[in-house]
Amino acid sequence: MTSNSYIYLEHDGKILLVDSQGVGPQIPIQGRTRSNSIDGWMLRLPSESEIKSMGINWKKKGEFFIKHQKLTIKVTKGIPEIEWPHNWAWKDNIISDSAVHPVARESVYRSIHRLVSKVIIKNENEEILMAKVKRGHFTGSWTLPGGYIDHDEHPRLGAARETLEELGIQIDINESNSSIVSQKIFSEEGISFVSFTYLVTISSRNLKFKLKEDEIESVKWFEKREAVNSATSWFDSEAIKNLI
Repeated sequence: MTSNSYIYLEHDGKILLVDSQGVGPQIPIQGRTRSNSIDGWMLRLPSESEIKSMGINWKKKGEFFIKHQKLTIKVTKGIPEIEWPHNWAWKDNIISDSAVHPVARESVYRSIHRLVSKVIIKNENEEILMAKVKRGHFTGSWTLPGGYIDHDEHPRLGAARETLEELGIQIDINESNSSIVSQKIFSEEGISFVSFTYLVTISSRNLKFKLKEDEIESVKWFEKREAVNSATSWFDSEAIKNLI
């Protein structure tokens, strides 16, 4: 793999791989190790010219960059204009073949959404509860309660769990609560974040917090405009603007 630019074509869970000579499509072999290879990595992503030689038309969807050894490799994401490719590789099978080049395997990892669940907690005065965090992506900033969703967890349960863990207060979220789903890629790494944000109204008169000491510095009630301006996260500010 000598080029600094490759194409990541995905169609309904299938990915185009080629061999070290650019011949494809190729299928991973579960349990294979790199030591089985004579000429280095056996399978990799194709180049633009190799895709053209296969007669495949495709549309660009985006791009991201991967650092491999001393190289910065550009990977262009594309949508192939073909019928479902039954002879392409299942993306879930690529990780099990150690002879697939790390850039191809990292590209699969980058294609998986990161799921986050948050909650707007509003009181009887139309104020919004926000927390100043000590660690993570927004250290030192004000954010809505919430965090990453566990693998087998519904977003509603994840938002309630994170609120209990971070602030020590219990909330109920069900299907009747207003919500918004947002998606955005923020960096050249190409990782896509999807955020589920729910709106919950509670009484703050007798509310007692038990903050998670290693994560939350303090909490504060904000009026809407102040909350939007204080939120560092794009997901938080968009949710507040749309749900309040």
